[in-house]
Amino acid sequence: MARKLLKYKNYDVHAITTVTGAGTPDARYNANIATWVMQTAMGGTHLTVALYKIDYTITLVQQSGILNVNLLADDQTGLIGRLGRKSGRDQDKFSRLPYALDTRGCPFLTDAIGYAQCQVIGQIDSGDHVLFVCEVIGQVVLNPDKTVLTNNFLREKGLVRG
Repeated sequence: MARKLLKYKNYDVHAITTVTGAGTPDARYNANIATWVMQTAMGGTHLTVALYKIDYTITLVQQSGILNVNLLADDQTGLIGRLGRKSGRDQDKFSRLPYALDTRGCPFLTDAIGYAQCQVIGQIDSGDHVLFVCEVIGQVVLNPDKTVLTNNFLREKGLVRG
């Protein structure tokens, strides 16, 4: 029964971006799609991000301990296939993607509504996902007039199942 109940939840859609080896010629960047992101402290000081265990992003986050949570806009539906259905192990997900690097050398998506800079302070196994508990060290609003991309919007457009 719980599985059916949770389908009623309308999650915001995010792109998680990360880097390992920032500032070196061997820097590796990756990004993926995540809907399970939750504020876990008053004042927005902490977030918990659920990442699928088989994703390349987890490897980089575990190595670097940093990530950015990019809040996607409804004009960014093309990122679902590009960032969510292909592996960064096999291709450069940032090729032809508008992005910049923050002061830590971690990428963020310049067309997103904004992003939260996060430092991982813990992780918890959670079935087929790993929960990364993060301290938010900065929040940047880039495009305040855009509309947040949600799972319901993606369902209505036929871009996701369920």
